[in-house]
Amino acid sequence: MFRAGVSTALGVALLTMLSACDGGGGAGGGGSAGGGVVSVTPAPAPAPSFTEADAARFAKQASFGPTPALVARIKGLGVSAWLDEQFAATGSTYADLAVEVRRDFCTSGDTVCARQHFSRVPAASRFYADAVMAPDQLRQRVAFALGQMIVASEAEVNSAAGIAAFNQIFLDNAFGNFRDVLARVTMLGYMGDYLDMADSNKSAPSENYARELLQLFSMGPDQLNMDGTPKLDGTGVRQPNYTPEDIRGVARALTGWTYARVGGAAITDGNARDYSAPMIPVANRYDSTAKAFLGTNVAAGATQEASVAAVVDAAFNNASTAPFVSKFLIAHLVTPNPTPAYVGRVSAVFANNGSGVRGDLKAVVRAILTDAEARNAPGAAAGKVKEPVLLMTGLARVIGFTTDGYAFVNRDTSLAQPVMRAPSVFNFYPQDYPLPGSTTLRSPASKLLNTSNVLRWHNFVYDWTVGGDATRSEYTVSSGLPGSSLTQPLWSDWEALDLDAVVARIDLLMFAGTLTQPQKDALKAAGAAITNADPAVQARKRAQMMLYAAGSSPLFLVDR
Repeated sequence: MFRAGVSTALGVALLTMLSACDGGGGAGGGGSAGGGVVSVTPAPAPAPSFTEADAARFAKQASFGPTPALVARIKGLGVSAWLDEQFAATGSTYADLAVEVRRDFCTSGDTVCARQHFSRVPAASRFYADAVMAPDQLRQRVAFALGQMIVASEAEVNSAAGIAAFNQIFLDNAFGNFRDVLARVTMLGYMGDYLDMADSNKSAPSENYARELLQLFSMGPDQLNMDGTPKLDGTGVRQPNYTPEDIRGVARALTGWTYARVGGAAITDGNARDYSAPMIPVANRYDSTAKAFLGTNVAAGATQEASVAAVVDAAFNNASTAPFVSKFLIAHLVTPNPTPAYVGRVSAVFANNGSGVRGDLKAVVRAILTDAEARNAPGAAAGKVKEPVLLMTGLARVIGFTTDGYAFVNRDTSLAQPVMRAPSVFNFYPQDYPLPGSTTLRSPASKLLNTSNVLRWHNFVYDWTVGGDATRSEYTVSSGLPGSSLTQPLWSDWEALDLDAVVARIDLLMFAGTLTQPQKDALKAAGAAITNADPAVQARKRAQMMLYAAGSSPLFLVDR
């Protein structure tokens, strides 16, 4: 049920809804007829000073949430040097979890074994633990975005090792080349099962992976200008990027692959499928005849590997892939409503990193985060609604947590975003979901903001703040997860702060220094109303109440 406890005055002061809470830097703009590359408008120069508040705002875009140490590091190094440091940083991994077992490995009724090997729990727990604590924040944040564009899900394929291997691809290539992302995802057994490329036979080629590769994972359904606007024909109609015949040609080129098998078992052994490994060829199932798709021709007799490479190259090199991928990444890191000029600048970097290389994600991420539209003070319509994952990790990082991630996994389903278990290949929400009340702005995460979910999000914040003492039962070690450890909020740091210092920390980490004086005063008043004979308990309870008021406010639920 809904937890009350904040005064009406505090609610009015802190829960003021932004007039356009998930808007962006400007309207998307219409398309232009023809197919030429649009001119790229130079971005205005960013402000010369870089404050602590600027560092906190940058951290919201480039990490899973600001912490005092992260803000200080960004402020000390500056954006460019911090990006260089993050491009070299490591720490997060799923590699040790990507070890497949046979489907009959667990004895009947052994739920602990089943959870360990045939669910998302190990990899999802690792995701949250690393998001909260690992140092390579930017790598993880980009990998998270890539995994929301290129989707495979436990909802269809429940292999813990396959889920780990799939997400390791995004970590490995977050700052690599996008072509390598497409190539590795295409061949992974986990994706092979999810979208039916595995065991696709020349007698009846499956078109599922072929369709989603083009529609969702690379170029998108419509031809785009470099600024992300659709190309229109002479009558103002959008032009498709591919035809049904293209999809059939791609599907034929991707025939003849099956799963590697655990322990070298025969390919007829269905219990030995290895979802964590690349698929292996089965020559007599491959369509070796000539194929044509997307302006590409594959000669009769070409090898299976050559056919796959031709498909990946055609998708990667399509003219719309640069703006499609660039706009998606901008939406997940900065805003779902970038101006066409912003998209155009990033797309140009995707097309050529300055050294003649296409698809260099390191260069693309740098371009996204250093662009003036990302770094300048946001306009009235800028920003994006936090999705539940970022709400959870952001709050945990503000408070200070150590965790194995299991407490988060137990929560995220009720918050409508169980990581690695998207309901479909279209993920948890459509990228073009409209901002309610607007005819031009997009707000993808707002798809999840129905009445029941909003209450669940609010109650989650209450539970982990006002009700979030270290003795909370959901923070204990899980007997059903081997190797699990405690989740612990680090309240000692907050117990050492007076009211003014708590307000200052909340203002910086949760709002990037944007609270007004009346809001700060209301926040302080909420804390001052809490009294306890034990000074440490009083300080903790005051901080918890203030974090609850701040964390449940629309101001915190919107990253600007």
